[in-house]
Amino acid sequence: MSAVYFVGSNWFSCAGTTMAATDAQNPLLGENTCGSLLNKLQEIWDEVGESDEERDKMLLQIDQECLDVYKRKVEQAAKSRAQLLQSLSDAKLELSSLLSALGEKSFDEIPEKTSGTIKEQLAAIAPILEQLWKQKDERVKEFSDVQTQIQKICGEITGDLSLGEFSVDESDLSLGKLDEFQSQLQELQKEKSERLHKVLELVSTVHDLCAVLGMDFFSTVTEVDPSLNDFDDVHSKSISNGTLARLAQTVLTLKEDKQQRLHKLQELASQLIDLWNLMDAPLEERRLFDHVTCNISTPVDEVTVPGALALDLIEQAEVEVERLDQLKASRMKEIAFKKQAELEEIFAHAHIEIDPEAAREKIMSLIDSGNIEPTELLADMDNQIAKAKEEALSRKDILDKVEKWMSACEEESWLEDYNRDDNRYNASRGAHLNLKRAEKARILVNKIPALVDTLVAKTRAWEEARDISFTYDGVPLLAMLDEYAMLRHEREEEKRRMREQKKYQEQPSTETEPVFGSRPSPARPIGNKKVVGPRANGGGNGTPNRRLSLNAHQNGSRSSGKDGKRDSTRQSAPLNYASMAKEDAASHVSGAETVPTSP
Repeated sequence: MSAVYFVGSNWFSCAGTTMAATDAQNPLLGENTCGSLLNKLQEIWDEVGESDEERDKMLLQIDQECLDVYKRKVEQAAKSRAQLLQSLSDAKLELSSLLSALGEKSFDEIPEKTSGTIKEQLAAIAPILEQLWKQKDERVKEFSDVQTQIQKICGEITGDLSLGEFSVDESDLSLGKLDEFQSQLQELQKEKSERLHKVLELVSTVHDLCAVLGMDFFSTVTEVDPSLNDFDDVHSKSISNGTLARLAQTVLTLKEDKQQRLHKLQELASQLIDLWNLMDAPLEERRLFDHVTCNISTPVDEVTVPGALALDLIEQAEVEVERLDQLKASRMKEIAFKKQAELEEIFAHAHIEIDPEAAREKIMSLIDSGNIEPTELLADMDNQIAKAKEEALSRKDILDKVEKWMSACEEESWLEDYNRDDNRYNASRGAHLNLKRAEKARILVNKIPALVDTLVAKTRAWEEARDISFTYDGVPLLAMLDEYAMLRHEREEEKRRMREQKKYQEQPSTETEPVFGSRPSPARPIGNKKVVGPRANGGGNGTPNRRLSLNAHQNGSRSSGKDGKRDSTRQSAPLNYASMAKEDAASHVSGAETVPTSP
């Protein structure tokens, strides 16, 4: 009993000490302290008469329960301390993670001392963590904004505008990483700007091409992408790879259409000009299609007038070409005969003999047969006209001298008739004019030999240069000159015989004086053969008569071989026109009658 009590006493003394200490530390408990309760319990046991064994048992139970309570409190305190330590450790780890994620190598707000209670250390770290969390949230927002813009621009470039889910990598929220994203964003924004500029350029090109081709611009660009039709919001236009590719293809297609249409229009314009020139269309009719012909030689890049290559314009030109083609067949003969008349006029002025009826029949047969294109026929006729003009130009110098020679021959013929007129010196009306003309005619006639010599030399040079005979209205000119020389020679011979006969008849009468006032008998007139030029036998139209004497044709046949070349022996024998001129002058003097005097 005493042992248990002793144990109990000891326990109680210990418990009492503890309880006393507790009671002293907790004045709020008042009278209900552990010691007072134990004393009250002892009093109760004494009154009841509780045995010591029961008392010890109950005291041990109370002691055990007290130990259990302390134990639970200690465990709770240890657990709370462990949680605080874990929180401190987590806080430090989180602090380290935040600093690492934010790229902060050092942070000024972090306390250097790690001493003090756990709660003090937690209290020191908490505001720093709060600041870092706030900074992290701001940094995450910045990253999210930049990455969202990057993803949006990438979607615009690829054409996939549906934004997929993405998460910011919170393990690296450093400013360096943010700068990388911002640099990437700037490059993408630059690329977007360049693409937008390229899109606007292509859209502008499409607009210009559609204007020139007469096409609907809005429907054309809408087929490429509907956003291209919006002129107000430039930044809403699609800049995707597909849009750029379709735009480039549209521009290429429109340029090919422009090239083909321009080629077609230039062909039509060329046909129109050829048909106009072919049919000698008036200027008013041509001006109606100035909008077609103005681009006949314009490069494709310089055709910028709206509607210049519209389909209706090309169709209009095609209809006009078709109409002119149908009209061409009916006017072809008229145009061809007009050119033939021009050709005949050139030959007539050049005194080249042709067969106009045969030429017109040939033209008719060619047009009716359809074996030759009208343009080819007219081109051939234009070529003939050009050659005829060239040949006429080469003959001009000789023809001018032929005209002078013919005029001189006419004057010579008139002078012959004038010299035979017995009343040429009478004081009649106009006699003085005839006298003056006779004086001029004698001067002109004296120049005929030199003129003929020059004409023969030029004609021979012309024939040698071209290896053909120079004909004048179908007759070789040298044959005409030979005939003239032959006739002139015969006339001089006849004059010479007449002068000798007259001298012979006048010899007996020289011994007898003539009666005063008597008139000498006129000498027998010279024969009727006159030396006249080719024009004397012709009409009054200035064109010489082609009819020559048989002797002239024989001379022509002797002077021209089968190939049209003159005989070389004939050419080497020039006419002695100088002596003929002297004889002619003498004949004019001797053949002149004396002017009768009044008795």
